[in-house]
Amino acid sequence: MKSNLYKYTFITSIIIAFLFSNNSTAQENDISNYKMMFKFNSFKQSDNSRLLEVSFIAKNKKDRKDKVPVYDAEIKFFNILNDEEVLLGTAKTSKEGIAKVIVPESQKYLTDADGNINLTARFEATEALDEEEDEIIIKNLNLVLNLAEIDSVKTVSVKAFTIDSLGVEVPLEEADINFYIESMLSKMKIEEGSISDGEYEFELNKEIPGDANGNITVIAMIEDNDDFGNITQKKTVNWGTFNKITVEESNTLWSEAAPIWMYVVLTILLVGVWANFLYTIINLIKIKKEGQDEDEELEEVELELKIDK
Repeated sequence: MKSNLYKYTFITSIIIAFLFSNNSTAQENDISNYKMMFKFNSFKQSDNSRLLEVSFIAKNKKDRKDKVPVYDAEIKFFNILNDEEVLLGTAKTSKEGIAKVIVPESQKYLTDADGNINLTARFEATEALDEEEDEIIIKNLNLVLNLAEIDSVKTVSVKAFTIDSLGVEVPLEEADINFYIESMLSKMKIEEGSISDGEYEFELNKEIPGDANGNITVIAMIEDNDDFGNITQKKTVNWGTFNKITVEESNTLWSEAAPIWMYVVLTILLVGVWANFLYTIINLIKIKKEGQDEDEELEEVELELKIDK
């Protein structure tokens, strides 16, 4: 009972999404007005593991902007050869409608006579939704990235090859390849070219900012190839530049030299104080002198009065 409850949790979520969508009529909210978009991708990562990813989205047939992720849907990933199926993993879709499984490098895949690997993602039918399935047929390509300084020249090279049934390396004849520098938010493309006879090489002459230690991460990618899918390889090397930003310190309250405005204000205050002192002293001298003059006048008046008597 509990497993069935989890199995149909996503159905409840998508129905709620339909009920509370911004469409104006109930007819538009009907699930029959939505087309299920079930897209399967494979990415061979830099550690040679393989990321299997499914995007499960319900898209309105009339309003392209109306997209509802199918949440908590169980997706099974298989490696299939004829009637034989090997389960590679199971994952449930996130709130964004994405289900992911990582298959380790050690996985031994079933392959046909030409070395093709059939990878299949499957959603089993429920009472609310039909079965969905998508497959990818690819070959296992090995991509080796080398970063080396040759005669003081920074050189980036890749080697691409498959391995036949006898364990012999078979160079990749031709494929487009792109090179990037990894950054915090995105990738910066530095080179694009085409592999020929299993190899590609170029000189990295650009000055590229690195981290605090001058390290940069170079990424080599074969993207959306019909035969091999998406393959990534990356390495870190000390080829970056790191320019320490020196900021000229301005006068601050805590620096050895105070701001000019403080000198001006302090000078005005000191001049004002000393001017006030000087003004007070001058006035005291004047008062004292005037007092002495008045005393002399009083003495003269008293003397005249005595003479008159």
